[in-house]
Amino acid sequence: METTSIYLDHNATTPMDPRVLEAMLPYLRDKFGNASSKSHAWGWAANEAVEAARESVGSILGAAAKDVLFTAGATEANNLAILGSFPLRSAGGKTHVITSAVEHHAVLDTVDELRRRGFESTVLRPDASGGVSAEQVRNAITDRTLLVSLMAANNEIGTLNPLEEIGAVCRRAGVLFHTDAAQAVGKIPLDVEAMQIDLLSLSGHKFYAPKGVGALYVRSRPTRVKLTPLQHGGGQERGLRPGTLNVPGIVGLGAACRIAQEELGAEAARLTSLRDRLYQNITSRVQGTRRNGSPTAGLPGTLNLSFEGIDGTALFLSLPDIALSSGSACTTGSAEPSYVLKAIGVSDRLAMSTVRFSLGRFTTEAEVDQASARVADAVLKLRSRLAAVSGAS
Repeated sequence: METTSIYLDHNATTPMDPRVLEAMLPYLRDKFGNASSKSHAWGWAANEAVEAARESVGSILGAAAKDVLFTAGATEANNLAILGSFPLRSAGGKTHVITSAVEHHAVLDTVDELRRRGFESTVLRPDASGGVSAEQVRNAITDRTLLVSLMAANNEIGTLNPLEEIGAVCRRAGVLFHTDAAQAVGKIPLDVEAMQIDLLSLSGHKFYAPKGVGALYVRSRPTRVKLTPLQHGGGQERGLRPGTLNVPGIVGLGAACRIAQEELGAEAARLTSLRDRLYQNITSRVQGTRRNGSPTAGLPGTLNLSFEGIDGTALFLSLPDIALSSGSACTTGSAEPSYVLKAIGVSDRLAMSTVRFSLGRFTTEAEVDQASARVADAVLKLRSRLAAVSGAS
């Protein structure tokens, strides 16, 4: 079988869709105006493109366009949503935030910053599949709770949280509900009204838009969410995210949202089929394989597997032409086992033998078959070598 390079790390980042690039190109060349320039045609064209993109982002979320703020990505959006929800200093009243142990560090580190400022936090432990229940949230809310921040989909194991149920709990308690939806937008249906979400973060490069652009949904009705800006400057984005707008990136984000919304159903079904094919191909040959995450409530293209008796680093080194990861791109390379896997009860030894496969729009069935065969071969060879060394000793 001919060996080719295969990209299976779409949860880290996605290639830009050619249709997205095509939409962006005019705003990288002739339509280069500043969207804040109101006195000439270049500025008008840029502003019109930004507002069209705002409509597209709102549409995929079931949100009003005016409630969408553009950012540099989900990390910035998470910081603005969490830090911006609280006053500058803890001064009594609403001083409590709830999150979970398996959030992305963009949320966990931001909650840590709140603690350093004197606020309180509760970090919920997920179940064995990595999910957090509405009942856990209900039990954790106190009369001091201001915000609940729970991800829509886990970046390492793909588990989905029951957003609609959690949103209902938060709304009844009068608590703000924020979700980091970086891994969910464009992959599963989202509706901020049905799910009663008050704040939602997203990042373009997770679904075929360019890097360096994202958005934060901030609810305005029935009660407007009031945020304190983290930066100050030109007053763009209602003063909550000042600075010259990245017009080409925003146009690309809007195009990516339109494409994803049109193709979401068919693409989710295709990726689910490919993911299940990958799993069956590997497990039919490799015994002692553990699947991490929920087999029923998970992202269509995400598969997280632990292989008993092997070293993950050795496995990655034996597959240099396949793009895989051991977990979040922000923590890959760490000598420590994944904190997400530890939180769901996976042993350190097994966590260190874990591979995350994340499939995408341009992944083919042939690539899945080739990758699964090469991974299975590599695992079996590593086990054979380990057995030989153990036997010789």
